[in-house]
Amino acid sequence: MTVFLAVFVMALAVYLLAIITEEYFIVSLDQISRRLNIPTNVAGASLMAVGSSAPELFIALLALLVADGAHGDLGIGTIVGSAIFNILVITGVSAVARPVTITWRVIVRDVVMYTLSLALLIASVFDGRITLWETALFLGLYIIYIVVLFNWESDTVVQDPVDTVSDEIDLQRERTGLYFRLTAFVSRIIGIFAGDPHKSFWRAFTISILFIAVLSYFLVEYAVIFAEALHVPPIIVALTILAAGTSVPDLFASVVVARQGRGDMAVANAVGSNVFDILVGLGLPWLLVLLFQGGVIEIGTADLFTSTLILLGTVILLFVFLTTGHRLTRREGIILILAYVLYVLWVWFGS
Repeated sequence: MTVFLAVFVMALAVYLLAIITEEYFIVSLDQISRRLNIPTNVAGASLMAVGSSAPELFIALLALLVADGAHGDLGIGTIVGSAIFNILVITGVSAVARPVTITWRVIVRDVVMYTLSLALLIASVFDGRITLWETALFLGLYIIYIVVLFNWESDTVVQDPVDTVSDEIDLQRERTGLYFRLTAFVSRIIGIFAGDPHKSFWRAFTISILFIAVLSYFLVEYAVIFAEALHVPPIIVALTILAAGTSVPDLFASVVVARQGRGDMAVANAVGSNVFDILVGLGLPWLLVLLFQGGVIEIGTADLFTSTLILLGTVILLFVFLTTGHRLTRREGIILILAYVLYVLWVWFGS
């Protein structure tokens, strides 16, 4: 009974997180960026990733705060597992939906920066201790990434990816299936508290953060309950179930733009989310805890370190696929998806 309750609560939390993130948090972020006159290309590459990665950030932070940090590895595992999901499943499904043509800008700017982020992560978790200066390196590298985004704008005019996702949401609301009617009803209930994210964007932004924080807390708590009921380490649940669940907004957004023939945007969103997840999703919670509690953060290194190395391998695989004719084919997309299936089987039964 405990297992079923935990699964139900986690599934419900993920479902609500997807609605809040897509329909309120990302949209309000977009409106704020417009008021701040942030260029569209930069906002799409950065804010869309920030919005869709917010659940992982809050899970990482709460995992360090609840139970005196006893489940800190759960937050790290969620982010590492989510990164693996993004690279293998999101880019894979995007390619299956429509073969992806990639520009050198995406390969050089995003993949190289992501590889640097992974190198920093591997070096930091190798000894099982996170120090204050290491967290500064994480956040400093992300600042460099944002500076690169501002100075590496494309001269071509593209539709804002946030507008693209918003258009798709509007189309879904018009559908008559039970799932879409239920989702529309739930969204209207949330809207009572959050307001219209296009007009009351600061209100929607604030309420979205509160909802995401509360739902992330339930995800952390019931992930631990689920793991204890199955007698498995919580990090296994984090690397697979929580990671896949919190990546739903990324998957949704990337498939939408891939179907419209803008696969490089789909890949950039997936990789950009990973850069944010690793550098800010881990760096910011670590920094806050170290500033207020001092000392160092002890982390487990067994399953986590191996999964981090696997994550590096997924980047190499994706890079090889992207450099073969600057095209990610359906066949290569299927290979990426199958690689993720093998990874999940290894985590649960082979690690």
